[in-house]
Amino acid sequence: MHDPARVYAIDFGTTNSLVAAANAERTWKPLAIDAEASDPTVLRSVLFFADEVEAVTVGQRALRTAAEAGARGRLIRSIKRFLPVSSFNETRIGRRKYQLEELVAILLRSLRERANRELDTDVRAAVLGCPARFSDDATEHELARERLLRAAKLAGFEQVELCEEPVAAALDSTSPRQPNELFAVADLGGGTSDFTVARRDGANTHTLAVGGVAVAGDALDGALMRDSIAPHFGSQVSYRLPFGGNVLTFPRPLLERLCAPAELCLLDRPETLEMLRTIRSFSLAEPDRERIDRLLCLVEDRLGFQIFEAIDRVKRELSQADTALFRFPYPSIEIEEPVQRDKFELAAASSIERISERFAQTLSNAGVAPDALDGLYLTGGTAMVPGVVEALAARVGRDKLRRMSTFHSVIHGLAERARTLANDGFGD
Repeated sequence: MHDPARVYAIDFGTTNSLVAAANAERTWKPLAIDAEASDPTVLRSVLFFADEVEAVTVGQRALRTAAEAGARGRLIRSIKRFLPVSSFNETRIGRRKYQLEELVAILLRSLRERANRELDTDVRAAVLGCPARFSDDATEHELARERLLRAAKLAGFEQVELCEEPVAAALDSTSPRQPNELFAVADLGGGTSDFTVARRDGANTHTLAVGGVAVAGDALDGALMRDSIAPHFGSQVSYRLPFGGNVLTFPRPLLERLCAPAELCLLDRPETLEMLRTIRSFSLAEPDRERIDRLLCLVEDRLGFQIFEAIDRVKRELSQADTALFRFPYPSIEIEEPVQRDKFELAAASSIERISERFAQTLSNAGVAPDALDGLYLTGGTAMVPGVVEALAARVGRDKLRRMSTFHSVIHGLAERARTLANDGFGD
């Protein structure tokens, strides 16, 4: 009879989270942690706080409860994106304030408790995946790592080790490798794009370099919002204040938040709503007032998650077609906008180039020429975006591209790392 699990492997993602387990003898497959999801091993990294009760839900239940509650609650997504942001210390939700680590801990605690129920045990040690770079700023990157560790302790883990996600993906034994392969892994997720360059030596994998950039799926969604959808919400409005001679345009800080999936939920502050009403009152054209009305409805009815879900659907459709129709039929908003793939890729060009450049830099840091690679392995949801794939293929050649499991490569590798640590007594 096998010993029980000693260590959890946790892939805490900007969009999705997964859990596996290990002891010194074996690893477990990703655990069923969300029975309401289409794939029970994948839990959406979202929180919903209902206005009327002191309760919080996560994952698919959070999405269902939010839909039933309408605007009577706060749905939070992409919370991982705030870990390196030093100015984000706490936020008020309902009648109390939450520190950022507390919000992350709610998700991590739920993952631990759900895994405990699945395995009928109580594991208090974890290998926790993290990006290669939370931020290009070294101080912000270290702050994010410290916050993640504190959140894990708040979630009930007594022993925690961080493992960079692209390193974990390189350890994924479910992806076949050649005995002496020189390869790279591109883990392209929702918040970050991370890279590992490694060499396979028999059964061992040696990491040569790791790199990353905080640009990925959310940034591409933001580019699509800015270029094709935000004009319907007044992003190009012109207005003139009373007794003012200058024609003003939509404030840039508000536009940045409107185009950021993690930050749109922050627009419902009283001072921001008052500014939007001022812009509406003094807009120079009636159609602009109608557009600001749409934005006020979007913010007041707390529809940020829903609008970006609709944007993400369009992005995924554009992975298979040259044109997709954005539809948002919510009353008082009611938008339909056709989107062309080439227009989307043009809008996202600067983000795609940053991803490609960071991959090239990681190769350089490893001392590996692009033509020396035997293969480039792609994982993560953003690895399905043709423009991103083409940019990476241009660096190494399309014939070297290999597909890994979109959502499970990192968690498989984290489980392997957890098993190794368990062999050294971690989790005892």
